[in-house]
Amino acid sequence: MFCKFWVALGCLILALPLAAVEPGVKAEFVGGTVSGIAAKTNLRLDLTGADTLVLHSGNTELDIAYQKINTVEYGQHVSRRYAAAVLISPLLLLSKSRRHFVTIGYLDEAGKQQALVFRVEKGDIRSVLASLEARTGRRIEYQDDEARKAGKG
Repeated sequence: MFCKFWVALGCLILALPLAAVEPGVKAEFVGGTVSGIAAKTNLRLDLTGADTLVLHSGNTELDIAYQKINTVEYGQHVSRRYAAAVLISPLLLLSKSRRHFVTIGYLDEAGKQQALVFRVEKGDIRSVLASLEARTGRRIEYQDDEARKAGKG
């Protein structure tokens, strides 16, 4: 009896973090034409819906129908790690820091063109691009050859 209690309690404790996980991918809102979301706001891109992309940021939620998305663009910002090289090791000058950006253009409910720019983590960029391409039916536009290599892997 005592053992069953501890087993049940252990299962409950292990299940709690799973219940708290929000769907989607972490991203940072960089900017765009939509009011209500400030630049550098952390949010989640929920690409699991069949018809709608959902952006979650605190109490704010923005739904964008995939059929209204008319542009999906991927680009990178590549920079050298100068500060780390000075503080840690000159060998870090040989490495690059890459930041991955996705731009989505769409028509809102009023028929006006809107744009959103997000920064997505390296480990999530391929799944985000594949999901957007599959759900919208639009080809990803790459800003340059480096972005094309990183996006397609």
